[in-house]
Amino acid sequence: MASALFILLLLQSFLVSTSVSSTVYFSLNQTETLLKWKTSLDNRSQSFLSSWVGDNLCKWVGIACNKAGSIVNITLRDYGLKGTIHGLNFFAFPDLMQLNLSNNSLHGAIPSHIVNLSKLTYLDLSYNNFSGNIPSNIGLLSSLNFFSISRNHISGSIPKDIGRLSLLSKLYLKENYFTGSIPVSIGNMSNLFDLRIKNNRLSGSIPQEVGMMRCLVLLSFSINSLTGSIPASIGNSSNLRELYLYNNELSGSIPISIENLRNLSILDLSNNLLSYSIPSEVGLLKSLTELYLYGNALSGLIPTSMGNLSNPSIIDLSNNMLSNSIPFEVGYLKSLTELYLNDNALSGLIPFSIGNLTNISLLDLSNNMLSNLIPSEVGLLKSLTHLDLSNNSFFGSIPTSIGNLSNLSILSLYYNMLSGSIPSVMRLVKSLTRLELSDNKISGSIPDSIGNLSSLSDLFLNDNMLSGSIPSKVGLLKYLENIDLSNNSFSGLIPTSIGNLTKILGLYLGRNYLSGPIPLEMSNLILLEILQLGDNKLNGHLPENICHGGLLESLSVRGNYLTGSISRSLRNCTNLYRVRFDENQLEGTTEIFDMCGNLDFIDLSDNKFYGELSPKWGLCHNLTSMKISNNYISGRIPPELAHATQLQRLDLSSNHLSGEIPKELGRLTSLVYLLLNDNQLIGRIPLEIGQLLNLQQLNLATNNLYGPIPTQLGKCLRLLSLNLSMNQLGDRIPFEMQSILGLQTLDLSWNMLAGEIPQELGSLHMLELLNLSHNMLSGSIASVFDGMLSLTNVSISYNQLEGPIPGIKAFLNAPFDALRNNKGLCGNVPGLVPCVSNNQSKSSSRPVILIVVPIFCGLVLLFILVGCLLLVQNKKYKPREGQYHDIFAIWGYDGKILYENILEATEHFNSNYCIGSGGYGNVYKAVLATGQVVAVKKLHPPDDNQYVKLRAFEREIRVLIDIRHRNIVKFYGFCSNPEHSLLVYEFVERGSLRTVLSNPEEATELDWDKRLNIVKGLASALSYMHHDRPSPIIHRDISSNNVLLDLDYEAHVSDFGTARILKPDSSNWTSFAGTFGYTAPELAYTMQVSEKCDVYSFGVVTMEIIMGRHPGDLISYLWTPNGQQMLLKDVIDQCLKPQRRNKVAEQVVATTKLAFTCLHSNPQFRPTMQQVYQALTSGRPFPLPKPYSMISLGDLIGDGHGIKG
Repeated sequence: MASALFILLLLQSFLVSTSVSSTVYFSLNQTETLLKWKTSLDNRSQSFLSSWVGDNLCKWVGIACNKAGSIVNITLRDYGLKGTIHGLNFFAFPDLMQLNLSNNSLHGAIPSHIVNLSKLTYLDLSYNNFSGNIPSNIGLLSSLNFFSISRNHISGSIPKDIGRLSLLSKLYLKENYFTGSIPVSIGNMSNLFDLRIKNNRLSGSIPQEVGMMRCLVLLSFSINSLTGSIPASIGNSSNLRELYLYNNELSGSIPISIENLRNLSILDLSNNLLSYSIPSEVGLLKSLTELYLYGNALSGLIPTSMGNLSNPSIIDLSNNMLSNSIPFEVGYLKSLTELYLNDNALSGLIPFSIGNLTNISLLDLSNNMLSNLIPSEVGLLKSLTHLDLSNNSFFGSIPTSIGNLSNLSILSLYYNMLSGSIPSVMRLVKSLTRLELSDNKISGSIPDSIGNLSSLSDLFLNDNMLSGSIPSKVGLLKYLENIDLSNNSFSGLIPTSIGNLTKILGLYLGRNYLSGPIPLEMSNLILLEILQLGDNKLNGHLPENICHGGLLESLSVRGNYLTGSISRSLRNCTNLYRVRFDENQLEGTTEIFDMCGNLDFIDLSDNKFYGELSPKWGLCHNLTSMKISNNYISGRIPPELAHATQLQRLDLSSNHLSGEIPKELGRLTSLVYLLLNDNQLIGRIPLEIGQLLNLQQLNLATNNLYGPIPTQLGKCLRLLSLNLSMNQLGDRIPFEMQSILGLQTLDLSWNMLAGEIPQELGSLHMLELLNLSHNMLSGSIASVFDGMLSLTNVSISYNQLEGPIPGIKAFLNAPFDALRNNKGLCGNVPGLVPCVSNNQSKSSSRPVILIVVPIFCGLVLLFILVGCLLLVQNKKYKPREGQYHDIFAIWGYDGKILYENILEATEHFNSNYCIGSGGYGNVYKAVLATGQVVAVKKLHPPDDNQYVKLRAFEREIRVLIDIRHRNIVKFYGFCSNPEHSLLVYEFVERGSLRTVLSNPEEATELDWDKRLNIVKGLASALSYMHHDRPSPIIHRDISSNNVLLDLDYEAHVSDFGTARILKPDSSNWTSFAGTFGYTAPELAYTMQVSEKCDVYSFGVVTMEIIMGRHPGDLISYLWTPNGQQMLLKDVIDQCLKPQRRNKVAEQVVATTKLAFTCLHSNPQFRPTMQQVYQALTSGRPFPLPKPYSMISLGDLIGDGHGIKG
């Protein structure tokens, strides 16, 4: 017994000794591991771990041990640690249960041996810079309950092994770079109640297995590229309270099974491609507080069942295609605080039940088709801070009940048909910061009580019928930043109290009837950036310190009666980019503007300026338009002007300029308009003018120029108007002018030109006005002008011309003064002698006739005989499939346009009716007998039996005929016979976007709203072609030439589907498509065309619209460090210069950023056109990250992975 007791005591002593020994060993090993890892961190990080000394590691900061002294918890959150965890040997921590290294600056890969921490229940590595992949055998951490690696740089796919973490309750993988699909094994995590994988690059569909996670409370897959439909199995997760699937590419309908999610409080499916109607089952979600369905393609009615929701606070259904009226039941949602129904197709009245929403703070119904009166019940919404009813069709007066909205901050009613006066009760809404009533029919005067709105920062009353004087009480609005009263009928003086608006940035008073002087008090407006006083009746002098603050960017006083000189203080106004002083009576020299670093547009025309042009104008490197016409400028044109290389318009006409035209002007290769007429210039026309390849108008008339007309002018192929009249030019008319095929006006009158009119001029089929009078031209003109059917005005008087006049309308209807004083012109017009008839010469020609007629008749019979033989032979042997030579026609329901009508309207496709040409054929303008105008594309003859297979061909035609979209040129149909194959389209009046942008006058009219509308229209068309057709249509050739503008500057995409029509059965879509400068980069190595090629081309066109010209090398330069340092304000079209922080600035920045995402070199990272269109029409504010003038291109590139995120 004693011996047994001794053995037992000995064994116990051994076990205790072994346990102590083991504890000491692990303690020493863990200490060594942690200290080794500490030394791998940077010095600053090591200082944060200064307590890590000695052997008692359990007392170190961030370390916790169990009773045995082994580490069970390492928590170093928010310690600013920088380094890797490669040196952290996880084998040394067998008892570790919690590891939290979140919110540091740790980087590198996650070591694969971390999976050996078999007791780990909590792992948080979020908010670091870890990269690489999740270890593929992560499932070995079988005890894990919490796992977060959010906001790192983890990439690769989510390993399917993650499904083995069956005890996991929270999984956060958001804000990384995961790719691939969501693994189906995720359904095995049956205890998971919080799953967040948003903001990655995941693709594929949402797996049905999501429905197996019955404990889920929160699910977020947002901001990825997930496709397919929302699985019906989602309804099985009946404990869900928050479901976030926004910013993906999900399509199809919202599943009805969503009715099972009775605990759901937040549902966000916004910015996807969801379609069909909103299911009425949404009304069963009694716990719902926030519903976001905006930015989809949902259609149909707003379900009345939504009125059953018990406690909603935010409902956003904006940017869809919802139609019909707003349901009365909306008024039942009394807990609502925000309601967005904007940007839909809603019509009818606002239901009076809207007055029940007494808790609502934001109501946005803008951009719909709502009509009738604004209901007075709006005045019951006492909590309202933001009311936007803009861009609808409301009429009648502004309800006086709006005066009850004492908390209202923003009231937007612009773009309606409201009438009546501004209600005086508006004075009661003292919290207003933004009041937008522009573009209505509001009349009367501005009430004095406007001064009570002391918080107002933006006041827009422009484009109405307001009259009377501007009340002096406006000066009480001390916080006003923008005031626009333009385009009304205000009269009287500008109140001096306007000088009190010391925070004002933009002051717009143009196009009124204001009179008197410009108040001197305006010099107090030291923050002023835009001042528009043009088209009034102002007189007196321009105030000395109009740019006292030095921030003025745009200044217009055009169209007034201002006198005196311009203050030299404007030299200090270095931010000025746009100046309009034209049509006044100003005088003095123009030297005040020769310090013009940012100047883009200046117009000093129609004044009394004198003196010489300073050579320093050449320092204006950003100048695109310089107009100083109709003044008293003298001296020579400085050659240094050629350094202003961005000039597109140079107008120095109607002055007293002398000397020769500098040959250096030939370096201004961007010039579109060069107007030097009505001066005293001498010498020869410089040959270098021929280098101005973009020139559209050249006017050198009424000078003293001599010598020959340079043949180099024939290189100016874009010329539309050429006027060299009233000079002393000699020699012949150069035949090289035949190359200027688009020329519409040619005036060479009052010169000393001799010789015959060159026959080659007959190729100028677009010519409308021709004046060759008062020269010494000779010879016959009969055959020269026969083809000039566009000619409407002609003058050839006072020359030595002879013979019959051409039989075209321009000559037959010309007055005698246009033909008089020639050598021997004849014809059947008043004042000319008739030409000798054929009868008078019949006798002398009789012997010739006797010989020629029999021979001719014999040849005719021979040709008829041969033709008949060939016809019989052809019918006998020609295969049946090729018999498409009889007229074959396919027409839409828009009208029966007959083939014969088209032939008649175009005079059998006379080149005079040709308005353009492309890779597939020429385009003609045809005015049909009915008065309808159409564009007819006459296809080039097929060279490979392209439409022999009529059935497939007809199918393609039918597809295009069915296309109906407001931004796509309407396709009427097709017809063909042995001679011609025709595609017939709607005719669009203004022509191509490129033509409009290249015309400075039209481009100036193209303000930002019009340009943004063009971008939206183009995006809408492409989104429809890619996503809303049974079979997607890829355009393949989006360019500014193929975007046509109507009279309202609405965009219409043309030339869609032409390539597909010509080869309907072709499976080979690898042939090159597109226009150089617009094609996606992948075509250079894959030649594979996809929808993303159209997206890239859209990005180029959008930048062209923003910049006013093709972006050229900017696209490739964009991704370089130097390119990213460029400022946005230096890139955009200078006539668009927005204010620092206004809506236009936000839209320009947002649209440019969107265009950059479309230009990503990798098509995978480009958005879809549906996403682009949704982004453009979302109406979401885009706060500027910094002042507009400081935003660089690099700020807008971001990570370049599309609009998602």
